Amino acid sequence: MSENRSMQYAEILSKLIKVETISSREHQDVAKFLAFHEVLRETYPKLFSTAEVENYDGSLLLKWKGKDSSKQPILLMNHHDVVEASGEWTHPAFSGAIADGKVWGRGTLDTKGGMAMMFQAAEELIAEGYTPERDTYFVSASTEEIGGEGGEAISEELKKRNIEFYMVLDEGGMIMYDPIGGANGTFAMIGVGEKGYVDLKFIANSNGGHSSAPGKNTPLVRLGKFMAEAEKAECFDVYMSDTVKEMLSRFSPTMSGIMKTACSNVNAFKPVLKKVMPMISPAGAALLRTTLAFTMSKGSEGANVIPQEAWVVGNMRFSHHQGKKASVDAIAALAKKYDIETVVIDDGIESGITDFNGEAFRFIEKAVNNIFPDYKPVPYIMNAATDSRYFGKVCKNCLRFVPFKIDKQQLDSVHGIDENVDIETLAPAVDFYKYVIKEA
Repeated sequence: MSENRSMQYAEILSKLIKVETISSREHQDVAKFLAFHEVLRETYPKLFSTAEVENYDGSLLLKWKGKDSSKQPILLMNHHDVVEASGEWTHPAFSGAIADGKVWGRGTLDTKGGMAMMFQAAEELIAEGYTPERDTYFVSASTEEIGGEGGEAISEELKKRNIEFYMVLDEGGMIMYDPIGGANGTFAMIGVGEKGYVDLKFIANSNGGHSSAPGKNTPLVRLGKFMAEAEKAECFDVYMSDTVKEMLSRFSPTMSGIMKTACSNVNAFKPVLKKVMPMISPAGAALLRTTLAFTMSKGSEGANVIPQEAWVVGNMRFSHHQGKKASVDAIAALAKKYDIETVVIDDGIESGITDFNGEAFRFIEKAVNNIFPDYKPVPYIMNAATDSRYFGKVCKNCLRFVPFKIDKQQLDSVHGIDENVDIETLAPAVDFYKYVIKEA
């Protein structure tokens, strides 16, 4: 029966993948998202006729009224915009191909898949005549991949309505094996927060000149020296938060050797772990400090011209312990050493952290234990950004988790090539969302 359900859900997801919904900073085509909404109405007729539906320039807000509106509502989120899909794919990116036990295509994981199973859970409950105890809201944005304007607009409107949610559950971690080197088990990774996001422009100036007689420390040379030193990240504070300590503690039973000993006694081995984790992987390092990735650059227009101005752009993901201002100040001080100006071009937004000992996290933990008893729930801090960062203004408990089991290839396919999701993970995902709606 579960296999039949999963294939039914695979066909639904395939239909949604076939509708191309790439979002664009240069030209956001709202019409394509409105067309996608019509497909959603056809696919989930009971939900869209039962709920109050609002459109925010392609982003959706649905309210399913519960029995007792005096209780704090819950909000389930995903998004239906996707990133571009260049490169050679095994199956075309918007084919929605069903092959080899998987659904293939852009958005299967990020996050039309989660959205589809979330809506499917509500559709089936409504068909059964079920009404939730408390108001249940759904958000699916069309701008998550380009900065989150839709999610921000919806959160502002909910704030104006004085709505305070018991819990927000958005995209984020999934179920995977060995999420950090040495953790030899399968874990349900539940994001309790995400690092902040800031874009910085580093500008080096000079008098320019002909390349035949270059002076010392021209703009590109200074930028190169600066980037080389910044890559060492020594200007960013290394700190092991309570969330990271709890994460390592939950990993420890599956580890071996010195890592098992250290992660079983995090406080005693904290100095060792601070040194070892960056060696395990970039993700391990990112859990402990602010990161800065250089992503764009420009020099002169001519190969034989020393630029009067050259610049690079860095994308900063700042840690909660150092914060935005201190992180920006630290890198700006390093840039100044090379006579480089620092300009903030996207100020981003800071995200709070949900207490992993709190009621909301324990509830999602219980949901995981009921639907996925073989996989241990683990709290962690996300390095990537989600729309839920905007919803801290209407909820103290924003969690980030999509109940899909994935492998390393699938993890790497997010924003990459050959994005896909296993068919067999779809039915349990629907059951998970049903549990959340019914038991909240």
